[in-house]
Amino acid sequence: MKGVATKIKGGLTIGSVVKVDDNSGAKKLRVIGKEGYKGRRGRLPSVGISEVFFGSIIKGKKDLKKKIVRAVLVRQRKPFRRANGLIVEFEDNACVLITDKNEPKASEIKGAVAKEIGEKYPKISTIAKNVI
Repeated sequence: MKGVATKIKGGLTIGSVVKVDDNSGAKKLRVIGKEGYKGRRGRLPSVGISEVFFGSIIKGKKDLKKKIVRAVLVRQRKPFRRANGLIVEFEDNACVLITDKNEPKASEIKGAVAKEIGEKYPKISTIAKNVI
């Protein structure tokens, strides 16, 4: 798996509500943790583009509500700088639910995804409508 070439500032933290941008049945989820985070006591982890986090579904199908799922952030409102110097920001925060093998659970992604997703998760970028 190839890493992201730039350091992306995290736009979300614990407790943030994120829109789910795929057809898995979930609509919104709340960020409850970041995968692989080891930090200082009292410090909250921040989640940026193409980082995996854990979330609890708060809106969606009844059988999915209150489930803990893995997701990857595909859009964030906080501006970040790419390696070529371009500053990118999106209108909203959005994520895609993934499996344990880092493959998308859904078969379609409704909105645009960042170009950095294609480097780390190529299957997500292939089913996305737009890659920006």
